[in-house]
Amino acid sequence: MSVETVRTWVGLPGAEPRERHTDLDVASVPVGGKPVAPTGVAVSEDRIGVIVSASRPDAARSFFSRLGSRAVRTHFGTVAGVAILAVLLWRLGTGVFLDGLRRIDGPTLLVGLGIGLVTTVFSAWRWQLVARGLRIRLPLGPAVADYYRALFLNAALPGGVLGDVHRAVRHGQSAGDVGRGVRSVVIERAAGQLALAVVGAAVLLTMPSPVLADARHFAPLIVFAALGALAVVVALRMNRAPSRRGRALRASLGEAREGLLSRRNLPGVALSSTVVLAGHLGMFVVAARVAGSAASAAVLLPIAVLALLAMSLPLNVGGWGPREGVTAWAFGAAGLGASSGLAVAVVYGVLSFVASLPGVLVLVVRWYAGLRAAAGDDTGARAAAADPEPRHAPTAYSVGPLPVSIEKYVPKDSARLARSAFPFSAEPSEGRPMTPESV
Repeated sequence: MSVETVRTWVGLPGAEPRERHTDLDVASVPVGGKPVAPTGVAVSEDRIGVIVSASRPDAARSFFSRLGSRAVRTHFGTVAGVAILAVLLWRLGTGVFLDGLRRIDGPTLLVGLGIGLVTTVFSAWRWQLVARGLRIRLPLGPAVADYYRALFLNAALPGGVLGDVHRAVRHGQSAGDVGRGVRSVVIERAAGQLALAVVGAAVLLTMPSPVLADARHFAPLIVFAALGALAVVVALRMNRAPSRRGRALRASLGEAREGLLSRRNLPGVALSSTVVLAGHLGMFVVAARVAGSAASAAVLLPIAVLALLAMSLPLNVGGWGPREGVTAWAFGAAGLGASSGLAVAVVYGVLSFVASLPGVLVLVVRWYAGLRAAAGDDTGARAAAADPEPRHAPTAYSVGPLPVSIEKYVPKDSARLARSAFPFSAEPSEGRPMTPESV
């Protein structure tokens, strides 16, 4: 039953009536009797006036609260990716997808595995450099295995970032500092996105592309707007007192500078990011050749940059969605055909997924190792349960701040057996010379 708002006016002798607001259930007011106040004190009927108003739900507030709920935020990217793919299927048909899949053969898959191996190793090396800048030990071999596992989870699970989240948390747990482990992964991914942004801006502003005219027109405005926003932020920072959030931000920026821009890490991070980006662009050109596109590499390069930028948007299903839409639009705008662009995106998606398949092997191996470790723990637990009290377990007593063990003073097994079997043992006591009394 809904809660009604009951307003009761109580008049006091010689004083102005005061208003008291109380939320009561309708069933709390008896029918035919005197209403009872919340405190349990009966109030006369001539001093009571009841105004009942039914509460009306706010439809707009309820809609926006549901729209901003955690479930909607979690699945929004997946729904957006599915919607993009549905629109492409509706406009271009399923034949384009099937045609792109039919063109993939064994040598193409091997090329995808080879390019994926190169990009994954250099990405893991970049992650190792960033972790070293944050004073976290990360060997290259485990880094490559973890990166393969993250790539496979990114490609197999919705959202496209769950593998990186898993990699960050597991690395932080193994390093004993989850926050620093998460920051190392975030900085490493930011380094890749920064390299893509810098190279992409240079390519789109200098090479013929569907967005060249618009990019040249809006580039000065974007640069001036960014500089103005940076100046405003710096001015506000200078006039604001230091706070905990500001100190945390400065600490994070210091870690990012140490992990990326330090003299020891900058050359390796720049080289690895360049090789990784070149591998992704090369895989796009291979996908275009497999899909039957005869466009030159100079024409395909800006389109590949646009496709990679679209892949960085968190609106996909395992990487599928914006990449296919942007590639189809870019091919159509360049006069190469939207259907051809969609086929190229499909082949590229398949090659990217194949390049991440070694992550399945990593998952299986570590799952088996976990089972063996669990079996070993169970065996040890059963052995401990079978013999809960060892025969000669040392006993430790805590005297003051340090525990003192009496294991030294427990007779040795050999001494016990010698004394029990041979009354005249010839073994000397500890620290004492042989005497007739000690025999």
